[in-house]
Amino acid sequence: MTRSNDKTIRIWDAETGATVGNPLNGHTDRVQSVAYSPDGRHIISGSNDMTIRIWDAETGAPVGRPLEGHTGRVFTVAYSPNGQHIISGSSDETIRIWDAGTRAAIGAPLKGHTAFVRSIAYSPNGQHIISGSGDNTIRIWDADTGAAVGHPLEGHTGPLWSVAYSPDGRHIVSGSIDRTLRIWDAKTGAAIGRPLEGHKSGVQTVAYSPNGQHIISGSRDKTIRIWDAETGTAIGTPLQGHTFHVNSVAYSTNREHIISVSGDLTIRTWDAKTGAALGNPVAGHTAEVISVVYSPDGRYIISGSSDMTIRKWDAETGALVGKPLQGHTDRVWCVACSPNGQRIISGSRDKTIQIWDAEIGAAVMRPLKGHTGSITSVAYSPNGQHIISGS
Repeated sequence: MTRSNDKTIRIWDAETGATVGNPLNGHTDRVQSVAYSPDGRHIISGSNDMTIRIWDAETGAPVGRPLEGHTGRVFTVAYSPNGQHIISGSSDETIRIWDAGTRAAIGAPLKGHTAFVRSIAYSPNGQHIISGSGDNTIRIWDADTGAAVGHPLEGHTGPLWSVAYSPDGRHIVSGSIDRTLRIWDAKTGAAIGRPLEGHKSGVQTVAYSPNGQHIISGSRDKTIRIWDAETGTAIGTPLQGHTFHVNSVAYSTNREHIISVSGDLTIRTWDAKTGAALGNPVAGHTAEVISVVYSPDGRYIISGSSDMTIRKWDAETGALVGKPLQGHTDRVWCVACSPNGQRIISGSRDKTIQIWDAEIGAAVMRPLKGHTGSITSVAYSPNGQHIISGS
């Protein structure tokens, strides 16, 4: 799946590169968010046109009428873990819950926030929803009834940029423009310990490690920090080395390493437990490195850059594997690997998607064309058979 800014969503056959049906037309403004259902049968999209749309992932046909009710831009959409419900967050300061089968709104809008809702997530068991807002608060909601659970989680002194559940669903972590992270008890809403302080600029992204033992945060201050998820204490010193903002971070498949990419043209690997830099920065790109992912088996790192190339690196040694993947005529905004690791896809400001053989680094077909705007996000369907794009 790919997402752009030409008001459409597109589905592509991951093997042949052929478009699957026509572009998914219907939105009348920019598409902000797209997602697959857990079973891969449907796609949902949220747009600045204030609607959510459901699409048949196989045919691209719209499923019923648009989900209407929001009175502002729909920033974020997500499926419940069981695929039965959809949630949406909007600039109209509300969250809405929808029945994914009937497409009917479930109950009234979830009201309480007094500013835009930028981030929403289901708990791992699907029983609760959390939302982070520009009103500096987090709210917890009952996913079945839409009722607020307890009082707003207050403490941040700036807008919330990111919220996430721990893998076991017991805790919530939040990151704010106020330069801090906070950990909360997901059941009671009580703050756990003091704010996690140390960043010198706003915290843009927070995430738990796959085993839930650590939290990582990325900030505009050019650093990454690792925190003990149980105590909230910083582990080691800030991960310093980048000389420009950090664009993307990711955990390795085995949870032992963290990788980061930056506007300083480098990729860095860090020990996920100690925060120590591993080896020298990986250099080779000649412009800002924008996106990075691990291959599914963890052996390789794939990076996309403003230098219009994709590069494949040995995750152990940092050595470049093969030649740069060249073909795009503008910066590469996003990269992803197929579930089996055999293909790499890339989306670019040149309005095309490229599919590459991950082993030999060669394009496997002509560029996928059709969007009339930049491709800012690409993703494979869960079974690896399709790619979707939105604009």
